[in-house]
Amino acid sequence: MESNPLIDRLPSHLKQFIVEQSSSDYTAQDQAVWRYVMRQNVDYLAKVAHGSYLDGLKKTGIDIEEIPEMYGMNRILKEIGWAAVAVDGFIPPSAFMEFQAYKVLVIAADIRTINHIEYTPAPDIIHESAGHAPIIADPQYAEYLRLFGEIGAKAMSSAKDYELYEAIRHLSIIKENPNTTEEAVLKAEKAVDEISANMGEPSEMSRIRNLHWWTVEYGLIGTVENPKIYGAGLLSSIGESYSCMQDHVKKIPYTIAAADQAFDITKPQPQLYVTPSFNTLTRVLNEFADTMALRKGGAYGLKLAVESNAVATAEYSSGLQICGHFTDYITDYNGDLAYVQTTGPTMLAYYDQALVGHGKPQHADGFGSPVGKLLGYTKPIEEMTYSELKEKGIETGQNISMEFESGIKIEGFLYLLRKNRYGNVILMTLKDCTVTHGDRILFNPDWGLYDMAVGAEIKSVFNGPSDPEAFKLEFKVPEEKTQKIIFDDKSKKLHALYKKVRNIRESQKDNTELIEIWSILKEDYKEDWLLPLEIAELIKGKESHASILNEITGFLNSYAQTHPEFQTLIRNGINSYIGNHQLKEA
Repeated sequence: MESNPLIDRLPSHLKQFIVEQSSSDYTAQDQAVWRYVMRQNVDYLAKVAHGSYLDGLKKTGIDIEEIPEMYGMNRILKEIGWAAVAVDGFIPPSAFMEFQAYKVLVIAADIRTINHIEYTPAPDIIHESAGHAPIIADPQYAEYLRLFGEIGAKAMSSAKDYELYEAIRHLSIIKENPNTTEEAVLKAEKAVDEISANMGEPSEMSRIRNLHWWTVEYGLIGTVENPKIYGAGLLSSIGESYSCMQDHVKKIPYTIAAADQAFDITKPQPQLYVTPSFNTLTRVLNEFADTMALRKGGAYGLKLAVESNAVATAEYSSGLQICGHFTDYITDYNGDLAYVQTTGPTMLAYYDQALVGHGKPQHADGFGSPVGKLLGYTKPIEEMTYSELKEKGIETGQNISMEFESGIKIEGFLYLLRKNRYGNVILMTLKDCTVTHGDRILFNPDWGLYDMAVGAEIKSVFNGPSDPEAFKLEFKVPEEKTQKIIFDDKSKKLHALYKKVRNIRESQKDNTELIEIWSILKEDYKEDWLLPLEIAELIKGKESHASILNEITGFLNSYAQTHPEFQTLIRNGINSYIGNHQLKEA
């Protein structure tokens, strides 16, 4: 198994999502599905995909004939600065984004069934490896993807976001399993619809996921009149990559407005966004990031942190960071942030590095601290020199009294000053300390030492802890796993026939066994159209098998007429696998 330095440096909370690919689980029919989709894609996408697609297939080690070993891909991917790992279906959006920030491509290890060969709502290896991987060979796009992950991982979510994620994951799992009852699918679809209809105000994560969908997944590039495909969802869907180019799909110039355009993963998209260049994607992403708590901070950011009910980080202008569950905050008469409060285990950090002695055990019950400047002083504490602090009565080993512009008052014995390497104070520790805001007591001496973060403002608030390894962050790994399809004896026999045909093709031997396999198919497997195509490809041009080839073509023609949902698939297969046998219109 080939690894990659990028995988080795992943934090443990991401590594827990990585699974083995288990290539032995792929059936010969799965291999035929991969081969069919890739052949159609390469033939058609050469005309409509962004210019880097075909080159990217070669650069990323993706072969048309066989499902790729993704860990083997790492040997090639690391040459372009990326890596790939296998995961089980949909993973939480913030985890997906963070993998991207580390320049690691997550690939769902399963492959779509033949019944969903044209499009699947579940992530699969066709979508992830043949859709995402080739385009990241373009340096501009790869940097956009990395930056998107970096920003997206810090987007604030709501409790409803995770509920919707779990519902969509469940739907995608059962819908891809051919043994699932229609009743179960309808129940799962209803649950998704009900949650979607009651999401409330869209969160940052839901809005940035819209941007991800309309670019990374379903993006077009060029002009509205003559666009090319670069989105992985389109590149991996042999149906939608064709239909998206038709006039009935509205083409819209890409702007930040796409953040407010919702999508439905179970249906073809009625409109798509066209970017003139990959640079435009980065510009719009930064425009969106400017609206996020990540860059706005302040009371706006704290409000989102409290509402998220998840671990978040608030970063002071001094560089000090508070990481934990924010449960309360106080604003002054101007609406500016005056005090922040976490509940439960909290960690302090400085510019993404945990502060020694200020981990979760030291702040197991939470952390509260003022924000702002001292009353009567224009210079913030973090910019004051030692002599300036002493002049204002702030000196270690002395009882001190501080009042902030917001009305927060702190009195106690200054036990310790924590400074950065430039000599600026970032943290104060007091004994026998009382913290008040009007009549409200925020801290009293009986609670022990009081650590006060220093900073004139909260300049950034973002999802997750700034130092996840030190915080020992644990993502909730989904309990429901992708369902392994249980095949009956008849299906296993069909897969064995697929395997025989594959072996014949790879050995390049003129094997009369193909005729025997066709005889079995037309008697016992009248619903299978892909293996007849594979047989037809191998016997075309052989005079001795001309009658059998005509028989197979006739079967495919008849099947397409009685099953219009497969007509385009079979027509394209005839053209690709046989070439000179045209299929009649139904």
